Amino acid sequence: MQVRTEGVLPNRGLSVTYRLAIALTLVLTLAVAATIFAAYGYGRRAANEAFDRLLQGAALQIAERIFVVEGEIRVDIPVSAFELLSLAENERVFYRVARPGGETLTGYDNFPLPAEGRSIPASGLAYETAFGGEMVRALVMPRHLSERAVTGDIYVVVAHTMGSRDQLARSVATQAVTVIAGAGLAILVLALIAMRYAMRPLERIQNAILERDPLDLSPFSMRAPDEVSALVAAINRFMGRLDRRVRAMQDYVADSAHQIRTSITALRAHSELALEEDDPERLKALHRRIRSRAIGLNRLTDQLLSHALVTHRADTAPLERLDLRRVAIDAEREFGQIAGTGRMRVKLDLAEEPVAVAGDAFSLREAIKNLLNNAVAHGKAPVGLTVRSEPQGRACVWVNDRGSGLPIADASDIGQRFAINPNKPESAGLGLAIVREVAEFHQGRIRIERADGHFAIGLDLPALKPESEEE
Repeated sequence: MQVRTEGVLPNRGLSVTYRLAIALTLVLTLAVAATIFAAYGYGRRAANEAFDRLLQGAALQIAERIFVVEGEIRVDIPVSAFELLSLAENERVFYRVARPGGETLTGYDNFPLPAEGRSIPASGLAYETAFGGEMVRALVMPRHLSERAVTGDIYVVVAHTMGSRDQLARSVATQAVTVIAGAGLAILVLALIAMRYAMRPLERIQNAILERDPLDLSPFSMRAPDEVSALVAAINRFMGRLDRRVRAMQDYVADSAHQIRTSITALRAHSELALEEDDPERLKALHRRIRSRAIGLNRLTDQLLSHALVTHRADTAPLERLDLRRVAIDAEREFGQIAGTGRMRVKLDLAEEPVAVAGDAFSLREAIKNLLNNAVAHGKAPVGLTVRSEPQGRACVWVNDRGSGLPIADASDIGQRFAINPNKPESAGLGLAIVREVAEFHQGRIRIERADGHFAIGLDLPALKPESEEE
């Protein structure tokens, strides 16, 4: 069997490498953005600290040149203070010496003072304000006078514009971003190379699958890292199940074709003999043979369909909580409808308490019907159907009769397909094969019991706890 895959394209998403590359790029972009913000903030603080020292030095020099002469406050601003402020190139310089009430002793009258109520330490207080249409950085330093004529604080305010500060902050941020961006790019390239190397085992698996013959379902034996070995093991388990299913299906189709051809050939041969026969007795015997073969062919067709459904449901049907007593009752009723009124009567013996199992109701009914059909067709009356719970958490459904039973000693040998009794051509030989497959599907087994004049064959399944105990 060869499966053609030309023209069948899976829904392909983004590759793992591409996804990781996008994730790393986003992470690095966020890192660079955070670095820019942090570096600019650090540069701003560093620039303020450096230039504030200039303002502090100039304010201190001015404060030292405030005197009281004949009851009047005199301010002698030294040239060195302006020289110190001029170290910030291309910046405009402002100053003001004022009383706390706002009276200006010298300098710019309208230069803003700090907000009232703010505590001004002896070392000075730096603040930013708008003046002359632009933002400036100022420092106010108090000078306490304790003269006979004048007592109180005098405020010395010096300021300059902030262009140099901004330039220094941008320079620090730019250098930091350049380093971080270069390192991030190098990390991204190295990470992509590492990912490419790490993904090689997946490429080898892909190539091995694409190059393999469609009929080759043997397991892969390649070495793979721990993260990929689980994928290889899963593929091998899937291929093992697929190989078993394909082989079983091939054998099943071959056996089915052979049995159908055999039945049709025999039916045709008997019909041709009947056409040429004139003896009424021999003609009647041929009619009986034709009828038996027709019944066998009909039974074979029904069981082929039933076997196909059971096989399909073993792979697809979900297991549900079932009461095995109800399943047995439904199976006995359906069997009676198919067998007709002339069938052997089936005696039901059900447990008083629910017998819960996890199973597929359709498959279990088919198995029980085949057990009943086997007992009616090959056993002796009376036929009984029993459902009971057994120790060690097992649930069993038994079909018993008074016949000699199957000519085998081990229940594991039960279930060979098309084991047709040549003396009963109406038997299709698939009934117990269906029972065996249903048992394996439900993690169960087939059991047989023999006693004097008694034979029983049963389906042994794992039982579920009562719902009251599960809660």
